[in-house]
Amino acid sequence: MTRSDLVEALALRFPHLTVRDAEQAVKTILDAMGDAMVKGHRIEIRGFGSFSVTRRPPRVGRNPRTGESVVIPEKKVPHFKPGKALREAVDAAAT
Repeated sequence: MTRSDLVEALALRFPHLTVRDAEQAVKTILDAMGDAMVKGHRIEIRGFGSFSVTRRPPRVGRNPRTGESVVIPEKKVPHFKPGKALREAVDAAAT
C-alpha cells in the first residue's frame, strides 16, 4: 500500500472527508511520527506495533571490490516491531 492508496482508502471510508482533507491528515500523522523518531522517541500503536530508533555500533567492514577494510561509523536506524494482534492477523491470512 502506498501513501496515495492510504489517502484514497481513508477518503472512501469516511465520506465526510475530502481527498484533500484525508491527504492532509495522513501527512500530519506521518510528519509527527517522523519528528518524534528524529528526537529519539518511541511510538507505540496498540494492536499494530511500535517504532523505535536503534543504535548500530561502529564496525569494520570490507569493500567488496578491493577487499580493503573499511571502518563503518555508528548510526541510528528506525526499527519496527509488529504487535501481537498484527502478527496473528498476518499469520492467519497466510495459512
